[in-house]
Amino acid sequence: MEFSIKSGGPERARAGCVVVGVFEPRKLSSVAAALDRVAKGYLTGILQRGDMEGKLGSTLLLHDVPNVACERVLLVGLGRDGEFRDKQYREAVSAAIRTLNATGAAEATLHLTEISAVKRDITWRITHAVTVAREADYRFDRMKSRREESPPALRKLALGVGGKSALRPAGLGLERGLAVAHGMNLAKDLGNLPGNVCTPAYLAEQARELAKRYRMKAQVLERDDMEKLGMGALLSVARGSTQPPRLITLEYRAGAKDSKPVVLVGKGVTFDTGGISLKPAPEMDEMKFDMCGAASVLGTLKAIAEMKLPINVVGIIPATENMPGGRATKPGDIVTTLSGQTVEILNTDAEGRLILCDALTYAERFKPQAVVDIATLTGACVIALGHVVSGLFANDDALAKELVAAGDAAYDRVWRLPLLDDYQEQLKSNFADFANIGGRPAGAVTAACYLARFAKKFKWAHLDIAGTAWKAGKEKGATGRPVPLLMQFLIGRARKS
Repeated sequence: MEFSIKSGGPERARAGCVVVGVFEPRKLSSVAAALDRVAKGYLTGILQRGDMEGKLGSTLLLHDVPNVACERVLLVGLGRDGEFRDKQYREAVSAAIRTLNATGAAEATLHLTEISAVKRDITWRITHAVTVAREADYRFDRMKSRREESPPALRKLALGVGGKSALRPAGLGLERGLAVAHGMNLAKDLGNLPGNVCTPAYLAEQARELAKRYRMKAQVLERDDMEKLGMGALLSVARGSTQPPRLITLEYRAGAKDSKPVVLVGKGVTFDTGGISLKPAPEMDEMKFDMCGAASVLGTLKAIAEMKLPINVVGIIPATENMPGGRATKPGDIVTTLSGQTVEILNTDAEGRLILCDALTYAERFKPQAVVDIATLTGACVIALGHVVSGLFANDDALAKELVAAGDAAYDRVWRLPLLDDYQEQLKSNFADFANIGGRPAGAVTAACYLARFAKKFKWAHLDIAGTAWKAGKEKGATGRPVPLLMQFLIGRARKS
């Protein structure tokens, strides 16, 4: 789908379809009212006859509206005016795109972007219209022998902005929206690939391709390299797999040379059986999504490179499978991490923190201004927060506030959970410096507390995306989160620098 920005009222549009909004109960938005005046009250008559109430997400397609140049007019329900916020705006745009894709219109002009009731500027509205449209348009069929035979007819979407003074900020919104959407699509594609295709080696190759395309620097450490460094925790997870592990580093340098980078660390367990602490069989196929943290790091780096964001960012991805086998790590084994601290592995299914802890220590060499790790880490976080928001932990209040604000603006929200020293008591071990689990109580918190032991030399935040990285059931698939959040965070950092 091609996007463009268009100024001017809907009455002048000559596209295959023009899209305007209707509030509940039966109230035309300002743009729809302007169209109605040209149509001599035709739209008002439709509403008065009860053909549309304006319920959020409802649609009504009209043909041959009097005195209107375009072939079709699509009315989209916005819900109640006083309740129209970020969520409702995104739902309305999504409903419009789904309906447009079901029509024969090859091009359309969307005027929902001009609804000021959302209380956001035009850059935000355009950005989210583009990302929502791309999300509605996303398909993953590359593994099927036959791809979708009848793709949606809609090929071009113009986004209305009213006056010409809005063209510049709208153009910025379009640039951001496309970059975020492309980053999300890469993260989704990687997450949706099966574990026999998306291996640690495959992730490393994707990083190399991004580096070549966008002039970034990629480095991939092999097992021997990690053994020389002393990454005992990461290597302990990889022991049971025939797929060799990788430690992938991808550097994007576009800020000042002396500017310290933001480091993003993404968990890359390309398939997680639980190891010797084997998971139950039902829904184990979804453990191919256990590398969605890694996928979000690659997606974010792609997005910032497309935007040419003036900031230095380093992505670090510890990548491995977690498999049972004769060489696999056993419960009770003790390993020495890159930091020199020893860990008693009481549960091999708590493997994400083991690979992340060595990656966090490795991040120290980049002298980061901040480190954010992203991981599908704990089922406990899913129980606590469901599938709506991601869990946030941080050792720095200012960094936490930045991420919360970025999540709100990106509609990729997080909720901060406690990181108190009191919880460290649960990680005590009789035989090593500490254990890798702390029992059932506060499982997401104790996992973060474990990671905090390796993040004392820099400002650090941990995003537990176990409940938000993918959807199950009929809509099974990766979501691309938290690429929007990370992009908004990095845009904010770039402005400051």
